Amino acid sequence: MKQSILAIIIVILFCGGAYAEGEQAASDWPTNQSESCIACHKDFTPVIVQQWGESRHYGADVACYDCHKADEGDMDAFEHFGKTISVIVSPKDCARCHQKEVDQFTHSHHSKAARILGSLDNLLAEVVEGNLGFITKGFPNGNAASAVTGCWQCHGSQVKVLEKGLLDPATWPNTGIGRINPDGSEGSCSACHSRHAFSVGQARNPENCGKCHMGPDHPHIEIYKESKHGIAFYANKHKMNLDNEKWVLGEDYNAAPTCATCHMSATPTQKVTHDVGLRISWNNRPVLSIRPEVSDAKLGLPGKDIPWDTRRNNMKDVCMNCHSGGYVESFYMQYDGLIELYNSKFAQPGQDLMKLATPLLRPVIFSNKLEFIWFEIWHHEGRRARHGASMMGPDYTHWHGMYEVAKNFYTEFIPELEELVEKNLKSDQAEKVKQAEALKVKLEAVLSSSDHRWFIGKMDPGEKKKREQQRQEFKGRYQD
Repeated sequence: MKQSILAIIIVILFCGGAYAEGEQAASDWPTNQSESCIACHKDFTPVIVQQWGESRHYGADVACYDCHKADEGDMDAFEHFGKTISVIVSPKDCARCHQKEVDQFTHSHHSKAARILGSLDNLLAEVVEGNLGFITKGFPNGNAASAVTGCWQCHGSQVKVLEKGLLDPATWPNTGIGRINPDGSEGSCSACHSRHAFSVGQARNPENCGKCHMGPDHPHIEIYKESKHGIAFYANKHKMNLDNEKWVLGEDYNAAPTCATCHMSATPTQKVTHDVGLRISWNNRPVLSIRPEVSDAKLGLPGKDIPWDTRRNNMKDVCMNCHSGGYVESFYMQYDGLIELYNSKFAQPGQDLMKLATPLLRPVIFSNKLEFIWFEIWHHEGRRARHGASMMGPDYTHWHGMYEVAKNFYTEFIPELEELVEKNLKSDQAEKVKQAEALKVKLEAVLSSSDHRWFIGKMDPGEKKKREQQRQEFKGRYQD
């Protein structure tokens, strides 16, 4: 009986919908080969067996060997009580049933997350914060424990296989969403669908995304909790039907949106997607925000052919299940306005100034105070402001965002540049003097612009008069 209904329910693991294209029939799954696994693991890892027993996989007769089976030629294959298995269940394995979902995920930025290797973030973790003291068989010359237990656990590591299918402890355990697997596939389905229950309700819960999307540089879960969306969710979680097989906004729930609602889940006119970039109209990761098709092109993703306004319309389709068209359009005007403000007032001038300042710095990256100041302005504070605006989190847009950007731009970044100019104008090296002069000219141009001239006491007289009038009116209202 169980096998006869597999075609109806097995895809529930990912999207709670009908049987997915490319899935195999129940007869392809020799679940009796898992009986010995279950009998043994009931004693050694009983919680795993219990979680599986409460899962939809259990109801569909999908068991241990169905997911963990391997071919003898697989890099991470090993013999285990008469069966050839592997510890890692990769997206390639999941694709035996969930081909459509895996294809969508593979085309997303999530699957490329491990490509952080070699970035400034990784340099910070491995060199600035870390050392080569974590020595394993896979890394005989050492690795940085700070990267292994930090960056790699969200972004994913390249899993190294030792003898007899053992996995190097520097790279396993790891459920980083962009994990590079021994079979060559990229990603980890269990990053969101935690084994062995693979609860779709858990995957739809905001905290599921908050494992990685939090902290100083991308505080999405914190922003969500501040927003009206998050407030509505936590007040009405009992109404959300998070475990429902079909989960269509406006049909199966209406109390609040979650991360999945906006970025992945179905609406009455839009299907589920596992490419979380298809509803995002700005990429706020770089120094300056760029359109997502630009970053997709850099990674060689099919999304390079999907323009930002198409993606925005996908998101608007979600929004307009709850909000009017005018409300949604006005929100996007506010969001775009903040992006333009950040880009033009701070990011572009800062980037230009850093380009001129770099030849005057010590050549080792992050050996200069100025580099840390600039990195935090765009990577931490600037991202917080942009993400805050994108998710309607005013405190993260302002106090944790633009306020911090402005404070550190004017009180840390500019003074450090001025000191650099003064020091190198006195240099006995002609090239350094020339570079310092160029930096000085650019710095003066930036500070004399309409965005920054207030800082050097040259605010437009009309604006200055208006602001003084507003200040006096404020004092009259709130002060004796």
